[in-house]
Amino acid sequence: MSTANLSSGPESTPGQGDLLPETDEDIGFTRLDRAIVWLGKKLSLVFALIVLVSFYEIVRRYVFGSPTLWVHETVTFAGATLFVLGGLYALATDRHVRIVLIYDAVSPAIQRWLRVVHHLFGLAFCSMLLYASWFMARGAVWAPWGGWRLETSGSAWNPPFPAFLKVIILVAIAVMTLQFVLHLIRDLRGPATAGEKGNV
Repeated sequence: MSTANLSSGPESTPGQGDLLPETDEDIGFTRLDRAIVWLGKKLSLVFALIVLVSFYEIVRRYVFGSPTLWVHETVTFAGATLFVLGGLYALATDRHVRIVLIYDAVSPAIQRWLRVVHHLFGLAFCSMLLYASWFMARGAVWAPWGGWRLETSGSAWNPPFPAFLKVIILVAIAVMTLQFVLHLIRDLRGPATAGEKGNV
């Protein structure tokens, strides 16, 4: 990694062979991406909280013989939520799975059109997921006979975490769909100049 790459900041181009680029990949390509990156870095602290709460449960269970009712389901819900939101962060920072053997071997112009194809497939996939998750979330918060009802876990504690998680999935997929639209617009416009980056 050259000194120029380290000092270029958000103006440099991501994905040019650096293993740990300090470029737009750490910032996001659009205003929405930057908001997701900012929120993701804040929410990453929840992982530390999950570890602490899990350690608390271990001590309660194996040292004092008094396990809690709430730790397992709370940790599962928090971890699942972060896992769902992690998809938004990966797309915002351009760190999703990619066949780099092909992508890195072609010219920047072809890379741009490969991204366009990727965005189109991603948009189609997210649209179908959005359609399905709408019915899933609606069933979790609305009773078949009418009226507001939150789906619960059915355990002794019985929190409404399933309903919360299904709504979070719906919102996350809606945001990801918008991300794909903005990324598609960006790549169809062609390579952005330094002044245009982040204005989508």
